[in-house]
Amino acid sequence: MKRPAPIPDLSAPLRRKRALSEEERALWESVAKQVKPLRKRPVAAKARAVASDPATHHAIAKPIPVKPATAVKAAPAQRPHVPPLAPIGRRERAKLSRGRQEIDARLDLHGMTQMRAHRVLFTFLQRAHSDGLTFVLVITGKGKVGGLDSERGVLRRQVPEWLSLPEFRSLVVGFEEAHIGHGGEGALYVRVRRAR
Repeated sequence: MKRPAPIPDLSAPLRRKRALSEEERALWESVAKQVKPLRKRPVAAKARAVASDPATHHAIAKPIPVKPATAVKAAPAQRPHVPPLAPIGRRERAKLSRGRQEIDARLDLHGMTQMRAHRVLFTFLQRAHSDGLTFVLVITGKGKVGGLDSERGVLRRQVPEWLSLPEFRSLVVGFEEAHIGHGGEGALYVRVRRAR
């Protein structure tokens, strides 16, 4: 036969709660200041109405005035720091256009859909970033000459917008239109951010 488990002694003194440290107290106070009530307290208004009634005045103590909670704006959520874009320097651009500065890699987006071009461009820049490349050339094309003006050169318009997005700015320092020898309006010099 199994022995029953021992019954804990409940008469033993309970453990004292530990005191808050200064950091914890400061944190709690800052959180408590940011809290605001879910709704206004209608109970206080009812208590005042009952207190003003002379028939019930002797039975109810005067209500304590309730101060409205001051609205404290919560600090905006901290977004991860995204570095800003910087233009490629005049000297570096001149070196690239004259062939004195090496273009480390090239990507041609001709004929791709926007979705595929976006994915390929992001993968290409990730690889260039991890490989430690400095300058890459992204060829977007100028668009069809005979097409409507609004439909002409979709990738040519979209790629600079994509490079300005936060997901790309962590990979790219800056970009500029390429020299005519490298594609002119239909291509971009992109300076890749160094891996840390």
